[in-house]
Amino acid sequence: MSPLARRFDTIDTRIAAFMTRHGVRALRWAIGIVFVWFGALKLFPGMSPAEALVKQTVYFFDPAWFFPVLGVWEVLIGLFLLIRPLVRVAIFLLALQMPGTFLPLVLLPEVCFTAFPFGLTLEGQYIIKNLVIIAAALVVGGTVRMRQTPEQRI
Repeated sequence: MSPLARRFDTIDTRIAAFMTRHGVRALRWAIGIVFVWFGALKLFPGMSPAEALVKQTVYFFDPAWFFPVLGVWEVLIGLFLLIRPLVRVAIFLLALQMPGTFLPLVLLPEVCFTAFPFGLTLEGQYIIKNLVIIAAALVVGGTVRMRQTPEQRI
C-alpha cells in the first residue's frame, strides 16, 4: 500500500471509529428531540403542521382531548429516548404510535397523493419520512442490551 493510501486508510479508520462511538447516541438524541419538538407543538392549538391531518384521520375520537394526548405521548417518547435507561419504554411507545401515523395513506389518499403511488403531497412526504424514524428506532432499540462505556451511557 502506498504512503498516500495508508494515510487515507488511517483517516478513514479514525472517522469510522468516531462514528461507531457516537453514531447511535446521536441518532437516539436526534429522534428524541424530534419527538419532543413535534409533540410539544401539538399541545398548542394551531402550532402543529400535522393538526388538520390528524384531526381528519382520527375523526372517530374527539380532537379536543385526542390531539393533546397524542402530543404528550410524543413528548414522552422523546424524553424517554433522551434518558438512556428509558429507551425500552420509548421504543415500546413508539411502536404503538407509528402504525397510526400511516393511517392517512389509507383513510385520506386524496390528501397524501397527487397520483398514486409516486405523487406524494407534502402531507404524504411527512408520513413516509416515518419509515426513517422506524429504521432509526430499530437501530437504537438494537443496542439496549449492549454493554455501554461510561461515555456512551449518556
